[in-house]
Amino acid sequence: MNILIVDDDIGLLDQLKAALKRKHYGVETAENGEQALDKIFDVPYDLILLDIMLPSMDGLSVLREVRQAGLDMPILMLTARNDVQDKVKGLDHGADDYLSKPFSMAELMARIRAVLRRQGNRTPVLEAGGVTLDTVTRKVTQNNIEVHLTSKEFSILEFLMHNKGSAVSKFNMAEHVWGENFDPFSMSNFVDVHIKNLRKKLRVSGEDSIIKTIRGLGFIIEESL
Repeated sequence: MNILIVDDDIGLLDQLKAALKRKHYGVETAENGEQALDKIFDVPYDLILLDIMLPSMDGLSVLREVRQAGLDMPILMLTARNDVQDKVKGLDHGADDYLSKPFSMAELMARIRAVLRRQGNRTPVLEAGGVTLDTVTRKVTQNNIEVHLTSKEFSILEFLMHNKGSAVSKFNMAEHVWGENFDPFSMSNFVDVHIKNLRKKLRVSGEDSIIKTIRGLGFIIEESL
């Protein structure tokens, strides 16, 4: 399994390379967009970790050229925490997923596994308990009926489905959805309100919500769903 990491932060590049090698992935690196394209068009990578903010040619331009060339390997975009528009542009241009900086190595590994599993299924759709979420079209359905979510509700559901089977703390979820704009003092009930509304929209008559509360820990969508 060969992975290309594209980032101009040499320290982060070395850290990611070492971590992925410990997981027995083959790893190559590139420090700018032009170098990345040279390698991508020369070697068939199984996955690309692509930073958006790159010198000379940014990550979105690299992504666009790769997709226009007909290459369909999964690409996970690395973005600044509050760059919502860049995330949307990345998904629109064919990115398979995104991860906001700074991120934990555990979350990165989970995202990589999820992206590679989806690539094996040839679909960017996440599923749980009759609910499907398309990370590219940003469409959510339940039992084949479309569910209309706000952007925050979508981000919360996507985060929970990416972490299916693992408990997600309220604070980590808030950081992911609101980024640096989240104030734990003035916005402490924001997650609870959005979870409540999301549960209402996803509740099927006679059935419990797929989103479970783990008292003292946070929320979870169970692996068995």
